[in-house]
Amino acid sequence: MGRIYQRPPVRSSVKRVLRVKEVYSIEVLEFEGVYVLMKVACQHGTYVRKLIHDIGEVLGVGAHMRELRRVKTGPFREEGSVRMHDLSEAVYLYRELGREDRLKSMILPQEYIVSHLPKVLIFDGAAAAVSYGADLAVPGVSAISEGVKRGELVALLTLKGELVALAEALMSTEEVLASSRGIAFKTVRVVMERGVYPKSWKKKHEQGA
Repeated sequence: MGRIYQRPPVRSSVKRVLRVKEVYSIEVLEFEGVYVLMKVACQHGTYVRKLIHDIGEVLGVGAHMRELRRVKTGPFREEGSVRMHDLSEAVYLYRELGREDRLKSMILPQEYIVSHLPKVLIFDGAAAAVSYGADLAVPGVSAISEGVKRGELVALLTLKGELVALAEALMSTEEVLASSRGIAFKTVRVVMERGVYPKSWKKKHEQGA
């Protein structure tokens, strides 16, 4: 457990460079012959198959993963999941009969994805700029969650609660509240489409026209 080094396997969609990931806990649930059922809590991006292989090497007996079942990721839990068969049936009812009640009960708003992250509410003009990939400056901040630390991932939302982007905090909550200028958040993933909020800035040639 703790910080471990991993190199993605050959059959992976990412570059095979050495990475550091954190394993928070490993709980052995059952033994049956040579099989072990265990529950692992780890940082996103951890290759559990490689973790099992490494455990086998450390024990000196060898090991490989037979089955992987993800029961939690971010704010999502297995208990609240929907089976693909049920989703397919709900889509059929919507397309063929115009019934949307079952489909609506299965689909969550995208804002739910960031329900576990600290929030930053931003003004409309800032939302427009961020949707184009701009970083967020202090004047664009309307409100911020308590306890945000530098380097932490936060969710940028409009005053209406619409998700605009994910960003890395370059300032803590205290620093943002005490400042009147400067870049407070570095945009790392834009979610909102461009044009939802009108641009409040002009290009140089437009300003001189």
